[in-house]
Amino acid sequence: MARVLKAAAANAVGLFSRLQAPIPTVRASSTSQPLDQVTGSVWNLGRLNHVAIAVPDLEKAAAFYKNTLGAQVSEVVPLPEHGVSVVFVNLGNTKMELLHPLGRDSPIAGFLQKNKAGGMHHICIEVDNINAAVMDLKKKKIRSLSEEVKIGAHGKPVIFLHPKDCGGVLVELEQA
Repeated sequence: MARVLKAAAANAVGLFSRLQAPIPTVRASSTSQPLDQVTGSVWNLGRLNHVAIAVPDLEKAAAFYKNTLGAQVSEVVPLPEHGVSVVFVNLGNTKMELLHPLGRDSPIAGFLQKNKAGGMHHICIEVDNINAAVMDLKKKKIRSLSEEVKIGAHGKPVIFLHPKDCGGVLVELEQA
């Protein structure tokens, strides 16, 4: 037993030292310039607006965040134009949107068929000029899921960027 523990400790130390190996550094852009001058565009990326979670049981999920974690939780908001019912969870510095399918054509229904327990659906980042962002991203060959900006759940213009062009993440841009 002592020999096994000694071998395990040696392996752990070896692994730890490999994890401690220097990582090549990449210099970040200077933050002394406004972001639009750095990127050469006329729009700026803003704060994280929300993380959207697809859930198979909206009431159960809302109760978890409200009763177990103590978060401020909205009532269920049906958004038939988007094919979802939403509960907004206020986290102070950002929000979560709990999404549940509303109707058979809901994009969330397909997501939940593949992910029975639910899971992260998308992130939403604010931009200061959504039309300029869309034009700039098209030039950069970033695809969107729709041809045009639409009005989102918060009553503001939004567009979704294709996850295959965004590191596997569905990204929603929302006008700040």
